[in-house]
Amino acid sequence: MKRRKKIYLYMTALLLFIYIVLVMLLYFSEYSDSSATIRTFSDAFWYSLVTLTTVGYGDLTPVTPLGHGVGVVFLFLSAGMMMTLFGAVISFVTSEGLPFLMLGFQRRKNWYYFADYGAEANTLAENIYKEDPDAVIIYGEKRDEQMEFPDYPCLFLSASPARIVACKKDVGARCKIFLMKENDIGVNSRAIDLHKLPVEVYARTTNGHDHLSGNINFFHSYDCCARQYWRSRALCSYENTIVLIGFGNYGRCILERAILTNIISVDQHVAYHIFGDAKEFLAMHSHLDEMFSLGEESEERDSLIFHDGLWESCHTLLERADRIIICPDDEPEGWNIFWRLNQFYKIHGQIHLHSNRKAPGVCYFGTNEEIYTPNQIMRTALNRAAITINEIFCKSVSYPTLSWDELDDFHRESKITAADHLLMKIRILLEDETLTDFSADTVEKAYEKYCETKRDESVLDMYRKLDHLRWLRFYTFYNWSYGAARNDDARVHPMLSPYAQLTPEQKKERDAAWELLGSFSVEL
Repeated sequence: MKRRKKIYLYMTALLLFIYIVLVMLLYFSEYSDSSATIRTFSDAFWYSLVTLTTVGYGDLTPVTPLGHGVGVVFLFLSAGMMMTLFGAVISFVTSEGLPFLMLGFQRRKNWYYFADYGAEANTLAENIYKEDPDAVIIYGEKRDEQMEFPDYPCLFLSASPARIVACKKDVGARCKIFLMKENDIGVNSRAIDLHKLPVEVYARTTNGHDHLSGNINFFHSYDCCARQYWRSRALCSYENTIVLIGFGNYGRCILERAILTNIISVDQHVAYHIFGDAKEFLAMHSHLDEMFSLGEESEERDSLIFHDGLWESCHTLLERADRIIICPDDEPEGWNIFWRLNQFYKIHGQIHLHSNRKAPGVCYFGTNEEIYTPNQIMRTALNRAAITINEIFCKSVSYPTLSWDELDDFHRESKITAADHLLMKIRILLEDETLTDFSADTVEKAYEKYCETKRDESVLDMYRKLDHLRWLRFYTFYNWSYGAARNDDARVHPMLSPYAQLTPEQKKERDAAWELLGSFSVEL
C-alpha cells in the first residue's frame, strides 16, 4: 500500500513538472512576437487550462511555430487528462477515499466501530443512533450488494480498528469498538492488539460474566437477556411458584439472576421448579443449600427444585404455577412447548416465552431489540450506580476499603449486583409492582419514602435485613462460607451469618445500597 502511494506521488510530480515546462515554453515562444495574443505567463497558463479542459474560448491563440507545437501537445493531452481526472474522481468516490474524507470532518463526534455486520450489530447500532444523535456508525467490512441498507446513517469500510483510530487522531471521545460474534475476540484478526489502542472494546463472550480486563469489556448475551427479563417482568409478591422449562444457556442465566436479584421480602418463600439437566450447575454452586431449600418446597425460604423427569407429566404443578418461563436454547423447541402447554394444559398463571420472533397474543421476551441496547451492552448506568454504592460504602465504615479501580472482578460484580437490585428497592418503597423502569422523579420519591420510614427502627432493621439477604445469596452463590476472619483466597467472610448475629457496624453496612437512591436521583 505504501509503495503504491509512492508511485502515485512520483507520477503526479512528473506530470506537474512536464506541465510547468510546457507552459513556460509557450510563454517564452510567444511573448516577444508583436502579433501574439499570449504575452504574459498568466496568459499562457489560461490558454493551457482552456485547451486541456476542451473549452476552447478562442480569446488566446499561439502564433509562433513553437507555440503551435506546444498547443498541439496540449490538445493531445486534453483527452487523456480529462479521462484520467474523471477516472480518479470515480475511483475516489467508489473507493474508501470519500468515506475517510467524510470521517475526517466528523472527528468530534462519537465513533462506534463494528468489526462485522450482522443482525445483532445492526440492532445495537440502530439503538445507539436513536440515543446518540452525534453517533458515527462504522462497519469494518464492505457492504454486500445484496444487503439492504440500514435505516440509519453508517459507513462500510474495509478498515482495521487501528486505521480508524489513526483517522480519529485522538479528537473527541474515544472510539468504541464492538465484536458482536460469540468469543470473536480470540479468533478475529481485527481483535489483535486492541488492548494497545486508545479505545473502549466490547466483546461478546460465552466464557465468563462481565469480566473486565484493561480496556476490554466482555458482555454475555444470555446474561443480558436474563437481566432484561427480570427487569421488565420483575417478581411480584403474589408469585410463589415459578416453573422454568429449559436449562441451557438462557435458562441457567435466568435462574442465576433470580437467585441474585429476586429478593422482595424477608419472609418470601418462592419455589423455583426447573426442568433440565442441572448436574453441572449444582456441582458448581455447592453452597446453595445454605440459602435455599433444595429438592422440596419450604414455607420459610426460597426453594430450588430440579426435576429430572418430563415437564409434561407434572400437570398439577403446571396448573398451580404463577409463572411459567419457557427458555430452551433452541427457539423452535420453545415454540413447540408453548403450543403444547396451551393446547393440553389448564394454566392459570402467565406463560413467558423466550423468542426473537414477535407474535400477537404471546408474552415473549429476549428479542434483539431488548437485549442489544447501549445500556445493556455498555452498562453505563449500572456501572455508574455500582461505583456510587462503593463510594457510599467506603464513607460509611471505619475500616480501610478499596476504591472502584482497586477492586477485583468479583467485588466489582458484588456492587453491580447490588445496583441491579435498585429497581426492586424502588418497587418496595413505593409499593408499586407495576414499575419496570425508573426516572429521576421516581428515584427521588423512593428516597424520600426511605428517609421517612427509616426513622422507625423496626423498618430500618427490615431494610437492612432485606439487603443482607441479597448479599448472603450473592456470596453463597459464589461458594463463600462463614469464617471468623475474612480471607478472600479461602472465600470465607465473618458476615456470612444470620442477620441477628451481626454487629451494629456490620448491620449499618447494608445501608449503602439504600442510600444509593439519594445519590442516584441527583445524577439522573
